[in-house]
This record gives sequence, structure tokens and C-alpha cells, in this order.
Amino acid sequence: MDPHDKLKLLSDASRFDLSCACGADNGDHRTRGNDGAWLYPVSLPNGGHSVILKTLISNVCVNDCLYCPYRSTTDTPRTTIEPEAMARLFMDYWQQRKAFGLFLSSGVVGCPDHSMALLNNTATILRRKFHFRGYIHLKVIPGASDAAIEETLSLASAVSINIETPGERHFRRLSQKKNFEKDIIHPLKLISSMTGKGMRHEKIKTTTQFIVGASDETDREIITYTAGLYDRLRMHRVYFSAYQTKSGALPQKIPDRVTPYRAGNDGTFIREHRIYQADFLIRKYKFAVHDFIFDPGGFFSLDADPKQTWADHHPEAFPVVINSSDRLKLLRVPGLGPITAGRVINLRKEGVIQSWDSLGLSGKRLSMVKKYAILQ
Repeated sequence: MDPHDKLKLLSDASRFDLSCACGADNGDHRTRGNDGAWLYPVSLPNGGHSVILKTLISNVCVNDCLYCPYRSTTDTPRTTIEPEAMARLFMDYWQQRKAFGLFLSSGVVGCPDHSMALLNNTATILRRKFHFRGYIHLKVIPGASDAAIEETLSLASAVSINIETPGERHFRRLSQKKNFEKDIIHPLKLISSMTGKGMRHEKIKTTTQFIVGASDETDREIITYTAGLYDRLRMHRVYFSAYQTKSGALPQKIPDRVTPYRAGNDGTFIREHRIYQADFLIRKYKFAVHDFIFDPGGFFSLDADPKQTWADHHPEAFPVVINSSDRLKLLRVPGLGPITAGRVINLRKEGVIQSWDSLGLSGKRLSMVKKYAILQ
């Protein structure tokens, strides 16, 4: 195959791995270029944003992950781009200003470290031969050696390894070849130790991803693990990808309540969306796991977002007084986000807020705020 045809095939294959983007915000949505390659928005380590080319370097894989359409047992076209060719393809995109960074992942070609060599060699060529100093996100292959991971950290702007499920029991349902503790948890802990404060790779951005609905995991389990990934392993972002029923074959029937396929009017998978909302509350609103309200089965309501559900279960916390409450109390008001809370605090420095119009809110959002807050 021509390298550009390979890129089209492998870029399309990468759409099932969303751990660089596709969150709850409109700015997270990917687009497809005219040549068939996928382009993704991404948050940069310095706080900025850019557009990246996202692709596998190979869709050859010896693993048996049941959620993956490219597992070893599927009959699908396979190909690999050599590191030199991959580096040149990306530089073509970069020079044409179509993409300003690269997200590179791979199937497991033979063994994890061989796949890591494909990824690391591509990044080495970009850094040393083409003197590319921009954004490179490299996927860490489950089961990779410590030495291969350390080399990845020396080359990348960001790294990720997908945790996939909240715990070993769920993981065993999806793969008989990979080991949860050795192949997933150990690399996550190693990356955390190498990117901690004061460490050589402190500036490297780290992410991971859950496959939502591929096992019988509950929302409570996912959120508990997510909080731990932020608190103990200092992950920059955790992403959630709704299991695509056409992409794999579940090992057994999963109860309908667990699947992410109740779609809203905009086509959003509601369960995945609720988990993203909870993730945002953890990152931006200081919510803890015990703050979330789950049904008896351990799931979020599909009919109300987690923040409003918390508010409705805690009437003693309301009304919040706009003119005197601290930032954390303001953030508990449905309809108030970090930007508006900051605006409120700045306005209070100038005097008493006399009108709701000062908040810059309108319509349904303002009506929601008025249900849970008063000016003074």
C-alpha cells in the first residue's frame, strides 16, 4: 500500500481510541480531513490548544481485547507504517499547517516493546532528524518494559495508557492475554512516579481512558477509580469512551441498564455524558466520590446531571447567598460554573451585587440559578 493509503486506513482505525480528546465540551470534538485522516483538538501542557493528527502506526495486534475491532481474532485488513515514513507523513501535514501535533498509538505487533520501538523511533526521527519541537502524544503499550516507557517520556509531550476498566474483575472479562496489575497498573504507577513534582519528566501530560459499558461495571466504580487516578497518580485527564457494539463482541450479555446507549436528542450517549459531567465536577468543582448520588445499583440518573441531583438531595445547603458565599458554595449552585463564580467574586470587590443581570446569565440557566440562590 502507498503510505498515504496506509495512513487513511490506520487513522480511521484510531477513532476507537479517544484518550486524547472527545470529552464533554464542544471544543473536544474531532474532525475528519478531506484525505480521510482524523484531526483532533487537544489541550496542550502549557494550557493552550492545538489540532493534532491522530493515527495508529500499526493495526496488527496479538491481543484479544473483546471491545476492540482490531483484536487478533478479527478478519480485517492489517498494515504498518515504518517510523521513517510515518515521520515524513506527519511533517507533510505540519508543513502544510493542517496539523500542529501528532498522537501516535499502535496495536501490539509481536510484543509490547516492538510496538513501543515503532512509536519511539518515529518520535526520535521527528525530534532529531526533522528537529520538530512541537506536540507529540505517544501511547504506552500495555506490558511495555520500564526502559521503553522511560524512553517514551523523554520524547513525548504527553503519554497515555488506557486503564479500560475499574478493576481486575472487569478487566478479565475483556482480555485473557493481558494482566491488569502487571500490564496496566504498574505502567500507570511508573509514569506517575516519573512525572511527579520535581521529577525530570514533570511537564509531561498524562491521560488514560475507560471503556464504558464493555463490562458490567457501575458508574460508582468508574468514578471511584477516576478520583483515585487524579488524587494518587496525578493524572491530568481521564477520558471515557462508550463501548461501540459494532466494534467488538462482549463475552456475555450485559444488562441493558449498564450499556451507554440511551441517546439524547443530540445523539449523545447519556451514560457516557453523565460520567463526563461527574469527572468535570471532580476536576473543577472539588466534588468527592461521597458527594455523588447514585441509584441502588450504583448508577447516575439518566434524567438529571450529577450536580443538580446533588443539589436536590441537599436542600439544607440552599439557598446560596450570591453576595456572601465563598467560591465552593457558589459552585454548588446548578447553573453556576467556574467562570461565573469568578465573575461574582470580582463583582463583589466593587460593591454589593444588586441585580441578576450583573451575572451575565439569561434564559433557562438564569432560571435554574434563581431556584437555588438569592442575591442577599
